[in-house]
Amino acid sequence: MSTTGKKVAVLATNGFEDSELTSPWKALVDAGAIPTMVAPIADSITGKNGHAQDVDMLVREAKPYDFDALLLPGGVVNADSLRLDHDAVAFARGIFEQHKPVGVICHGAWILADADVLAGRTLTSYPSLRTDLTNAGATWVDQEVVVDQGLVSSRTPDDLPAFNDKLVEEVGEGQHSGQTT
Repeated sequence: MSTTGKKVAVLATNGFEDSELTSPWKALVDAGAIPTMVAPIADSITGKNGHAQDVDMLVREAKPYDFDALLLPGGVVNADSLRLDHDAVAFARGIFEQHKPVGVICHGAWILADADVLAGRTLTSYPSLRTDLTNAGATWVDQEVVVDQGLVSSRTPDDLPAFNDKLVEEVGEGQHSGQTT
């Protein structure tokens, strides 16, 4: 159950919620994982509060089988842009198809509705996404952190301590069966 050496794709673009990228990133690094910034644009992306993050790989070049897990930070502009990006949606879907852990917080869950991977899943998010996620087949709950077969979800930056703990735990456990319990 080690995260050492696990490769985690962090999928985001401009307008991400700064703490929802930087806090889980640090938690993953501290646990020995290797985060990789994957984005639809090259060079760097900037959070809504000004954090600049270098981009390691373009999403159109990223392959789900090269990663052990996926992190989707929130931020309204980030999440809305990613759900409109065909390559980003396909990449997220590919991670789910391989039953790899996924961490998603706040508005980050929007892309999962477009990726059509929520049927039968239970998760949480920023409350305004409830209808979208429910319409995509998910059961939405208002909890600090929810884990459903490797899918770790939280609502807001206030939930980051619990989110980070569960994300690191799920990345350490690795692939799951894909069976809903």
